[in-house]
Amino acid sequence: MIVALRSLFRRIIVRTLYLCYFGLREPLSQTQVLPYLRELVRGGLGVRLMTFEPGGNRAWGAGEREEWRARLESQGIQWRSLDYHKWPSLPATLYDIASGALTAIRLVRREEIDVMHARGYVPAAMGALAKLLAGGKLIFDIRGFMAEEYVDAGVWPEGGLLYRLTKTAEKKLLKTADGFVVLTEKARKILFPRGRDGKPVEVIPCCVDAERFRRFDEESRDGLRRKLNLEGRLAIIYLGALGGWYLTDEMAELMALAHHEDASTFSMVLTQSPPEKIIGRLNALGVAQSDFLVKKVAPEDAPLYLKAADFALSLIKPCYSKMSSSPTKIAEYLASGLPVITNAGIGDLDDLIAEDNVGVILDAFNRDSYGRALKGIKDLLLDQGIAERCRESARRRFDLGNVGGVRYRRLYRRVFDRECRADGSNGTGGNFLG
Repeated sequence: MIVALRSLFRRIIVRTLYLCYFGLREPLSQTQVLPYLRELVRGGLGVRLMTFEPGGNRAWGAGEREEWRARLESQGIQWRSLDYHKWPSLPATLYDIASGALTAIRLVRREEIDVMHARGYVPAAMGALAKLLAGGKLIFDIRGFMAEEYVDAGVWPEGGLLYRLTKTAEKKLLKTADGFVVLTEKARKILFPRGRDGKPVEVIPCCVDAERFRRFDEESRDGLRRKLNLEGRLAIIYLGALGGWYLTDEMAELMALAHHEDASTFSMVLTQSPPEKIIGRLNALGVAQSDFLVKKVAPEDAPLYLKAADFALSLIKPCYSKMSSSPTKIAEYLASGLPVITNAGIGDLDDLIAEDNVGVILDAFNRDSYGRALKGIKDLLLDQGIAERCRESARRRFDLGNVGGVRYRRLYRRVFDRECRADGSNGTGGNFLG
């Protein structure tokens, strides 16, 4: 009787271990990991989270870990952390893979984990080793083309040792995993042009919680505009990192042209990066210090600044690996009602902008192209329905609950339904994530 009840309980409650090679408090974990895990909890899963914390215990204040652990447990998420090792790069990563795999094996066996959900290549290597030795299912959440990203960034030479090792590992991970997530339709077509032997694949872009962008009313927006002296001014905004993939010099040039064409223009850059990366460039291009703001803001305050702007920028290095990218900032801009200027060749954005008419695609990085883009965005701003059209685009394409949560739960169901068809049993899939 006890065995039968336990078996019934196990068919209803599916346990997943989410493997994340980031620290819990990092912005990406807060905005892109935890919200998705809460969606899985909503679907009835028992969720465990494993993170890798930079700095180990030294980076945490007294009692801080326990506070976070209790907070997550109240949300249905059980948290386990390991230390992140950075140097020397390859040995440190291999050590973390081994440590993560051993911990995952213990958790799978002790807590009867059904699924390991790996966010990226390094966690997928941990999950593949744990699956080999302890069983269970593996979902490979492919966040981008890792080998190509390092090549495009100039870190690895194409065809070098690390590139070849990563591509070899990629083939093994694609063979081992039971289900996949990619961020864009382009990535799906590149990785799975003929499917994946019946294994389920879901396209799930970086989504946002629309409630974050409805917190501030028009009075709050007007108050911030008065504080920043924005009345009667065209306000441009950028949210995110500077440098690396993000084309800071090109963005400064576009902003400077906007200021040159209309002296009342005001630019806002909300970033965690060192502000000097763009301040010096704007000054050199003739933008007065009083006409722009470079500021670090708390994540919960960013939506208010977005609400105070008129349009937004997202310029990213166009290269092969970026066809797999879904910039979170685009979803945040649209959810705020902001049309966007972005450049061609990034994920599925070309089609999105054209189909939804919510922005302008920059076709080159020169003054003429910047001028055409600015004219196009100003024409869009004359359309009284543009803000609502942007928000509707975000709801249809990037909503955390109706897009991200639904597709993640569907993927889990498909993974288990496939198992049921293989063994002829009723299995787990029909009893959860409805």
